[in-house]
Amino acid sequence: MDATESTLMVRDGDTDVFRSLVEGAAASTGHEFFRNLTEGLSAAIGTFGAWVAVYRRETRELQAIAMKMGEEWWDGMIYPVDGTACETAIDSGKLVHIPERIVEFYPHSSILKQVHAVSYLGAPLFDVDGTTIGHFAALHNEPLRDARSVSIFRIFAARASAELRRMKAEEALRERETHLQSILDGAMDAILSLDRDLSVLLLNTSAERTFGATADLLGKSALESFEPGSADRLRAVALRLSAAKDGEDAGPWQWIAGGLEAKPRRGSPFFAEATLSKYVSKGEDRFTLILRDINDRVEAETRIRTLEQKAEALREELSRVQGFEAIVGDSPVLLRALDDVAKVAPMQTTVLLLGETGTGKELFARSVHEASPRRTRPLITVNCAAIPRDLIESELFGHEKGAFTGATAKREGRFALAHQGTLFLDELGELPLPLQAKLLRVLQEGEFQSVGGSRTQKIDVRVVAATNRDLASLVERGKFRKDLYYRLNVFPIRIPPLRDRGGDIILLAQRFMESFARRIGSRLMSLDNESRDRLLAYAWPGNVRELQNVIERGVITAVDGRLNIDRGLLSPSRPQDGDRPQASAPNAAAAPGPVPPSASQAILTVAEMGRLERENIVRALHSAGWKVSGAGGAAALLGMNGSTLASRINALGIKREG
Repeated sequence: MDATESTLMVRDGDTDVFRSLVEGAAASTGHEFFRNLTEGLSAAIGTFGAWVAVYRRETRELQAIAMKMGEEWWDGMIYPVDGTACETAIDSGKLVHIPERIVEFYPHSSILKQVHAVSYLGAPLFDVDGTTIGHFAALHNEPLRDARSVSIFRIFAARASAELRRMKAEEALRERETHLQSILDGAMDAILSLDRDLSVLLLNTSAERTFGATADLLGKSALESFEPGSADRLRAVALRLSAAKDGEDAGPWQWIAGGLEAKPRRGSPFFAEATLSKYVSKGEDRFTLILRDINDRVEAETRIRTLEQKAEALREELSRVQGFEAIVGDSPVLLRALDDVAKVAPMQTTVLLLGETGTGKELFARSVHEASPRRTRPLITVNCAAIPRDLIESELFGHEKGAFTGATAKREGRFALAHQGTLFLDELGELPLPLQAKLLRVLQEGEFQSVGGSRTQKIDVRVVAATNRDLASLVERGKFRKDLYYRLNVFPIRIPPLRDRGGDIILLAQRFMESFARRIGSRLMSLDNESRDRLLAYAWPGNVRELQNVIERGVITAVDGRLNIDRGLLSPSRPQDGDRPQASAPNAAAAPGPVPPSASQAILTVAEMGRLERENIVRALHSAGWKVSGAGGAAALLGMNGSTLASRINALGIKREG
């Protein structure tokens, strides 16, 4: 049986399996996640037992994270790999299926005899670099022959692998940050982290000893701890660092000429040589002030910066591996799209995802990657609409030191980072024409040159692209290369809009409601019939992302455990009257928030909905002074993401007036 037939077996009769996987295991993490996963697998394919275990390579042992046999949990059990069916799965690196008479193959296994096992399914679990880190398996005391069970088992094994990788990355991040804090606290020199106003955010042990207790400094201006002349020098250096642009003489750190004269709250004043470095956190300038002996300055600062960069890389890896979720829904149009994913994922074919904003194109891209032979390698995402046009070439292909103003060091691009993995190019229709030729060369020849470089680099990358724009129309208007369009359009997958997915709306709403309720510590009942009817009646121009926002607002304002669907279905920028939408308001047809349908209201066409959306966005832009994102911007007024609004403005052809 090929992969397509296997997928169809699951699709035709096992939608409850997908729902169980999403609503049960996917709602938890760690030990609870693996318990839910093993129980879900046993229930889905009817096995006697199932388990997830961590592989200890040095001792050739497996330790169960979650292991259920019958009605008993054997969590924590350690057993040797050699001489078991698990050994075959781990050493071969492949799924192993023994449909019957397993004891005859492994006569020395005490566990098999203890549970009267007859059949076995097992698969290794891989880290992002391809090394084996665990094992997922199921035992049954009857023959297990059907291919349906194998197909379902593969789905559950993929989720087990993703969660185990997430836990491993999270543990590495904790160790890295603990190491970084130990270095800071063990340094002889005083180190203070300052905000953009030079108020103290953090300080190490040496700074506490030098200036006084933590409570004496946190939240206070660091300038108060220095003599007036020194405070002026510190302020001047901070201003230069904040104002300096990349490539100018002011670097990311500066030695404070003349040093600083400190006046601690307790103890005698002292003179110190000092450096001030700038970094950016959450879009704001921050500073690190180091008061130190000049001979040790460069060595210690380099060590701190290196650890911070490694910690940030681990955060990005953790964010990537924990973001993968199964796709929720069982509507025919969605299952057709998922069938396409199952068919193309094992190939090397370029995939083009087509769909409106908010339909979940990135989730589909991750599904293609996770079901492909490249799943143990990185998936790198680039949003072509979110990167400034003059920086996108460097972002994709990297640059050499000195290639342009601000290129102070060599930088690898996203194609290089995705080597042997998958590159997801989101909002591809926004890619500038000059770069389209370079992208075409990468797709055809598998090679490129970095910005400012002369060496041709070979690359092995599978490209998954996505757009909400009509590329064929862009080709006709000369805004997209025809040859690139045909090179990308090898295997298009059209992702259905939410309004065409019927009952999926309720499945998604229930999932979001439970997730948000857990996050804020609230307990909610299921959706009532009125809420279901109103959700199903709405056209959802913002698709899944809009539904998520609606449910989040309804959960936050819930009363007595009941979802506040009235508040949920109101845009934050729409005038409110007692948190109830007014269907009879004069401007109801043009309001950004949906109005509950009634018998007297006309059904709008797609063209009319598009016109209303355009008019509403223009009104928001006028109100925000044509500021798109950020505080007070149109995106905030509309309750949507800034990059999403920018994409809609471009797609609707909205130009600034006046």
